[in-house]
Amino acid sequence: MTTERPASGDESAIPDDVWEKFVQDSEQDIRAQAPKEPSARARMVTERLRREAELAAEQQKRNKRWGRAAKAKPGEPAGWRTGPAWQDRESRANRRRLRGALGVLLTVVVLLAVLNPSTAMAWLHGDFGSAADSSDSTGHRSDGSGRPTAGQTTLPPETAPPTAAPPVDPMADTPTLAEPFRGSPAAQYADGAAGIVLPTAKPVGRMTRKQVESALSRTKDFLVDTNLNPATLRGERPQGAMGLIDPLQTESIALWDASFRKPDKDHNPLAVASRFDPSEVRLVGGVVKTRGLITFKEGKGGSVSVHADVTFVYGVTAADGHSTAVSRTIVRRVLEFSVADPRTTQVTEGKLWLTDYRQDLGNSACDITDGFLHPSIDPADGPTTTPGPSATAVDPYDRSQPLDARKDCGQVTRV
Repeated sequence: MTTERPASGDESAIPDDVWEKFVQDSEQDIRAQAPKEPSARARMVTERLRREAELAAEQQKRNKRWGRAAKAKPGEPAGWRTGPAWQDRESRANRRRLRGALGVLLTVVVLLAVLNPSTAMAWLHGDFGSAADSSDSTGHRSDGSGRPTAGQTTLPPETAPPTAAPPVDPMADTPTLAEPFRGSPAAQYADGAAGIVLPTAKPVGRMTRKQVESALSRTKDFLVDTNLNPATLRGERPQGAMGLIDPLQTESIALWDASFRKPDKDHNPLAVASRFDPSEVRLVGGVVKTRGLITFKEGKGGSVSVHADVTFVYGVTAADGHSTAVSRTIVRRVLEFSVADPRTTQVTEGKLWLTDYRQDLGNSACDITDGFLHPSIDPADGPTTTPGPSATAVDPYDRSQPLDARKDCGQVTRV
């Protein structure tokens, strides 16, 4: 580039040295502002960065599809070419989704606890069952064989009277000497005294919490001694249970003494105790299955009234030692006890007053009054007692119905 110098006659002529510097500066500025072609190394770096950006964008799309967060490449700062604001938005969105999922899960758990507390309790004990399990309002569940499902050995305790009988399985398995409760709802009952669960004591009427607790404990002791004690089951007098009754209850004590000493139609020890003739029946399995509900409330004069409704299931076989046939006898007992404060009422401290007792004896001859239960063991032999044409059909496992005194010899629908 050339720059012509102004005419010399011009009054505003520029000195030579100033003009020369102006020309040099103008040429340098023009060369600096002219476009330059990038070098080969610059082109390579640009291409590499473009490919890496495309790969990063593709990886982000795949991570979003599978719900995973993108990882920064080694040597690159977190959020490279993405910006921290984008990462913050993604993190907040993930947290919102997590909170939403936890909220739904919590809602399901609360609804389950309200609508089906038995199932919720089973889940807390680690029993999740299977999708094929059936369930009723009593908490009984079965895989169709009548046996507990995998992982389920015992039903949770009753906290209220059941509203329905356990389901009937027409293809239930037959009991054996090794599994006497197989094919029966009792397979899911607790063993022995574990099935008699006491409620938490609290003060009622004039009774303190400690007095109520003592009344509940003595009630359980009475049930255990009269229905689970091996000595009682083989026909002996339940000394411990009889000792729990208030000695002031003289008429009842005299009746039971006569019943255990010399049973007959009017003196039947089966009214309060379970007994088998050891020459006829042998218990199988070494355990009695038990399920029950014990409650309490304020009674007359500020006393505490304890209500016990318990079912005992006994696996039985013939005592001869040769038979392999196994059956079950089901005994349901409902008892009412009263405990008053000896400071205000004429009672003996530390004793029970038995005010009412009823029983249902399932699979036992009801026309034999020798003070023993007489089950039908081999189905081929038929029932030990032939029910009349108007005999009442009874499901001995149905705890949802009140236990009313029956005068006829009922017919059990299952054992």
